[in-house]
Amino acid sequence: MRQRFIRGALLAAAAVAAGASSSRAQTPADGGRSLPVYQLPITVRGQIPMSSPAASPANTGFDAPLNSDPTIPIPTGHAGDAGFYTSAEFVFLNQTRTLSSQIIAYRGYVDSTGRITGVPGTYVGSHQAALRTDDLGRSTFQPGFRLELGYKFDDGFQLYANHMQLFDAHYSAGATLASPYARTRTDLSDTFRVCGVFNFSPKFAGPGTKTTFDPLPGTPNSGASNTYGIWDAASTMDIKFTQRYQQTDIGGRAPLFQTDYSRVYGSAGGRFAWFFERFQWITRSYDIDGLSNPQDAAFYTNTLSQRMYGPYVGVGHEIFLANQFSLSVDLSGALLLDVVKERVKYELGDRSTEAKRGQNEWALVPNANAAVNLWWYPIEGVQVRAGYQAMTFFNTRNMEEPVGFNVGAIDPRYDVQYFRLVHGFNFGVGLFF
Repeated sequence: MRQRFIRGALLAAAAVAAGASSSRAQTPADGGRSLPVYQLPITVRGQIPMSSPAASPANTGFDAPLNSDPTIPIPTGHAGDAGFYTSAEFVFLNQTRTLSSQIIAYRGYVDSTGRITGVPGTYVGSHQAALRTDDLGRSTFQPGFRLELGYKFDDGFQLYANHMQLFDAHYSAGATLASPYARTRTDLSDTFRVCGVFNFSPKFAGPGTKTTFDPLPGTPNSGASNTYGIWDAASTMDIKFTQRYQQTDIGGRAPLFQTDYSRVYGSAGGRFAWFFERFQWITRSYDIDGLSNPQDAAFYTNTLSQRMYGPYVGVGHEIFLANQFSLSVDLSGALLLDVVKERVKYELGDRSTEAKRGQNEWALVPNANAAVNLWWYPIEGVQVRAGYQAMTFFNTRNMEEPVGFNVGAIDPRYDVQYFRLVHGFNFGVGLFF
């Protein structure tokens, strides 16, 4: 009774999406008479039609074929039987990199005391951009995996849970004192890097002697640098951006309509999706002797985490191609609640002091997924598939400008990412027990 109730709920959720497809399907295998959904015959994905005496009920998704040759003695189940099944799949996907263009640092330095130029706050150097987020380069594909475990009932209805995990994508760029072909200004000011970080603790002051204009140790005013702060007259700056994605679905699949060489099935359940992005910026200042201590480095971290929860409904259509082969198209849509966590932090290299800020937001994110797969059934109880999939998300958040320069009130710019795409290829094997 519980199984019939669950199945009825799934069919009601998918009926609207599948109605058009079912109305255009071929003549059913019962001699032309249309059957109610609960009485429709079920054929195996891409296998012999219902008119064959060997036909028997089967499930959707990673199915077991009816009969195959040769028969290999492996511990898989018989086609059409109820029982557990599992699948493992390799995925190779690319996702939208949501960083916008922002200049992080310039060539030169700022005379913070006025002892170099006579006017405090005077900029010295060419003011050319030395480091920007565009330097991270083009986006890459991320390898990952998808695992599924499910149970098929005698009437073809399935309960399942699957999880997909992408390995992290890392992007990095840096700027040092070494200019191309050693070409720089005669005063060597362009060998330094500077940015507009302000409102920071004196612990972020950096080395006392960074340039020849600074008092040497043992002389009057020694340690009073004319380029105050780790970010003024810095020697190296590095940025790194990390992206991660994972998704989990828990739900059921049920047959909706069937002909000899085509079928339509529906699915519904709950979906969890998580976008994790982290931007890191490391700045190091060196003294005039080329030494840098842990307290002469500053770390900046901006983390954007978006966990999304909500229901989904889907529909799939499958057609027979040839012996042991079939082609399927699957569509699903979801409305997800996006729980957005924004965390930013400045931290000294020796971990002795930090400044941080956090904010939580919520948004509704429409989600639409599509997949095209080619299925092959080499032996009974084993299925292989390869295909392409695309997952789209609307109204997520992004790091418009990942760096906020006010340490006392860190406020990087976030914005709405109206369209986000995760797409690529998959290849996997399924076993029916």
